[in-house]
Amino acid sequence: MKWTNDITRLLGIDFPIVQAPMFGVTTPAMVAAAGTAGCLGSLALADLDAEQCRDAIHKTRMLTQRPFAVNLFVHHIPGIDDRLRADYAEAKVWMEQLAQRYNLAVELPAIDDLAMHNYAEQIEAIMDENCKIVSFTFGNLDPQSIARLKSRGTVLIGTCTSVKEAELLAQADIDIICVQGIEAGGHRGTFATEDIPAIGGLSLLAQVSEAVKVPLLYAGGIYNAKTLLAARALGANGFQIGSLLLGSAESALHDFEKDRLRRAKESDIVLTKSFSGRFARGIKNIFVDESEASGLILPYPYQNKLTAELRKVARLNKLSEFVNIWMGQSISEFSSDSTTTIFKRLIEQTEILAD
Repeated sequence: MKWTNDITRLLGIDFPIVQAPMFGVTTPAMVAAAGTAGCLGSLALADLDAEQCRDAIHKTRMLTQRPFAVNLFVHHIPGIDDRLRADYAEAKVWMEQLAQRYNLAVELPAIDDLAMHNYAEQIEAIMDENCKIVSFTFGNLDPQSIARLKSRGTVLIGTCTSVKEAELLAQADIDIICVQGIEAGGHRGTFATEDIPAIGGLSLLAQVSEAVKVPLLYAGGIYNAKTLLAARALGANGFQIGSLLLGSAESALHDFEKDRLRRAKESDIVLTKSFSGRFARGIKNIFVDESEASGLILPYPYQNKLTAELRKVARLNKLSEFVNIWMGQSISEFSSDSTTTIFKRLIEQTEILAD
């Protein structure tokens, strides 16, 4: 199998392996370790403000001279109206009562105290920092941002979960499309928030590769050489790996969270909006069950903001039943080795199997 580099000739493309941007899991050390393995590290910026974005980029650059991507959420933020204000107040009371039942001392924010950040301010920061690879999810960048970034020679990587989304990205002149199958852990990259596409990854990849003439990364269910080569056979020009790294030395997950991962069964893994308000794949627990039964789930990012303090307190108390532990459908040993070792092992096994 042909593995050129440098990543590979800055995504020209020749089957690069990309470390998935997993906010809350990815660290600057993980990004650097991916680069050491000859892979593309990805720094998740989520909804950080501009100054926090700059700080994260600086910390990563202190650890590596290799190229890396930055990842943005390009979601729509619903405005606060009377309905949302009332729903938020009801959900806040319910969550406080839930926390009290389980002896978790939390102080949840009022809706007017929430700090919201959109990707426009993040783009200013990443342009100031001269970031040359930008990936994004939850939709498409606006035409002005696309033009500004491309005028600086920035490589743009959009995420699709359906053929229609892939076509929209291709029409917008996005350089590379990441095809995310339903198997993938973490948030669905879908443009929609309701009635999301639920298409098996390999089926979706094959269809997208016929529908658009854009290089494709594939994400979802890759955990060994066989799954990687299956994606290659169906049209992938590169591969994005996430869940395989959850237990790694550089993962930001706490030890109790990694232990829960390693005990997961296939029946534990569900799609849920309970923690953030957008569908994400992870481990079912008490909070997921209670939240979904309540029917009090706010739109993203309000649900995500409301649950943040509860998750923080639960982590301090090492309670896996009240934190989001995202993972995909492919269960692995979740190795505690370094990201560098995990990626090098995957590359070596793939080369052997491909010969």
